[in-house]
Amino acid sequence: MKETRTNAMRLLDQAGIAYRTKTYDYDEDHLGGAHVASQVDFPADQIFKTLVTRGEKKGILVFCIPITTELDLKKAAKAVGDKKIEMIHVKEILGLTGYVRGGCSPVGMKKPYPICFDETALLYDEIGVSAGTRGCQILLDPEQLIQYVNGRCADVTA
Repeated sequence: MKETRTNAMRLLDQAGIAYRTKTYDYDEDHLGGAHVASQVDFPADQIFKTLVTRGEKKGILVFCIPITTELDLKKAAKAVGDKKIEMIHVKEILGLTGYVRGGCSPVGMKKPYPICFDETALLYDEIGVSAGTRGCQILLDPEQLIQYVNGRCADVTA
């Protein structure tokens, strides 16, 4: 599969942040994290999915968690100082982030939304996140990524 330069890659290049990429085959029925992990030969605990939520008080909030876990909405709300959060509807993802389902990256969203990573990201020298398109993962240092997107870390998984 041929790799195309994505906006996320261009932004990381401009910031001087080192990364590598892994491409994989996908289809509409196989957008989940387990499929991605099996395709890119990278530990599933180190591949993070980007989830977009709406807080009762804070508006749009983004969470990056391991593909092997689920977002705990109560923990996540507490971590960002909101009373209650809920997942946005899939049809809203493109309009809010500029990315499609299965290709949502924490890098280069339309607006700089608050981003919270599960604290396990810091356990690794390298994590994977979407490159901003289906079929490509960016593997990079989690501390550099979190700093670049002005993110924070908390225990937000069930």
